Amino acid sequence: MTKRLIDLRSQTPLLDIVSYARGRGPLTRIQREYVARTVRRVPEVVVKVSGGARTLAGVERYFKYIEKKGVTGLETDMDTRAGGARFAGDLVRDWDLDLEALKHYSKKTARGKPPKLVHNITFSMPEGTSPKIVFEAVRRFALNEWALEHRYAMALHTDTPRPHVHVAVKAMSEQGVRLNIKKATLRAWRAQFAAQLNELGQAANATERAVRGETRTHKRTEIYRAAQRNDSDHMRVAHARALREAAGDIRVTDPGHAVMHRTRNYVLAAWRALQIKVRATGDEELARDIDEFADAMPPVRTEHANRVKQMKEVAAAQRGNREHVH
Repeated sequence: MTKRLIDLRSQTPLLDIVSYARGRGPLTRIQREYVARTVRRVPEVVVKVSGGARTLAGVERYFKYIEKKGVTGLETDMDTRAGGARFAGDLVRDWDLDLEALKHYSKKTARGKPPKLVHNITFSMPEGTSPKIVFEAVRRFALNEWALEHRYAMALHTDTPRPHVHVAVKAMSEQGVRLNIKKATLRAWRAQFAAQLNELGQAANATERAVRGETRTHKRTEIYRAAQRNDSDHMRVAHARALREAAGDIRVTDPGHAVMHRTRNYVLAAWRALQIKVRATGDEELARDIDEFADAMPPVRTEHANRVKQMKEVAAAQRGNREHVH
């Protein structure tokens, strides 16, 4: 069977406020609900890919980890519970991962690595959300998204304040289709996860960070991991640049600020236009909420600007301490 990639790049953003503002006629019920949840700051869902195993040993380690910390163990796509001394190896064989590993052993990617056997995906909600509801929402999501196509197993973890569910998904489907996770894939999954939570009575939303006025960005995985090991050239250079500017030696060019500023202006203009449209329909309460939401957006500040600000604050505090001593 010919393999194909799952490509969702054609999908539009979850909350396209520009289209909402420009569209003819009033907002639909679904659009209005999206807007209302966003401006009233309903809890945002989080869906992230936390890696993936490329070896059988790696798959077994991940199975054992999520099963061990799972509140009720590991639940599989066959609606069974996995556990016991040999369950990880049994799952590997049941999913035919040993055959997949053998098939791809000699096939290397551009980086010299074999393709992933499973994807590790985490679904989470903020502290205070019912873990039981989070798990049920993920169970329904997985059934709709992967049943009879990709094998999967999941476990609910409550070892942190945020209830979260780890899901191991077989990268190759039963039909020979490799799951290729793009940014648009994650956007679609967040929307589906939020929809399942709302159906279960748990208010949840899935919008883009820029639409909410957030400017914090995620580091690439390799940079983040190197930073955790205190072995990141990227972070060392960034720290040195911020230190020079904080000391007043130079003014470092920060191209990221210009990009973020343009994005913020674009988003604010869309929110203002949407507010006018909503007010024209007589929905004064929602229009007022949109106004307050837009007004409350924090200043645009890049990671570099945050570093400089923190360094200046530390330096000022140290000067104050020295003056106090003298």
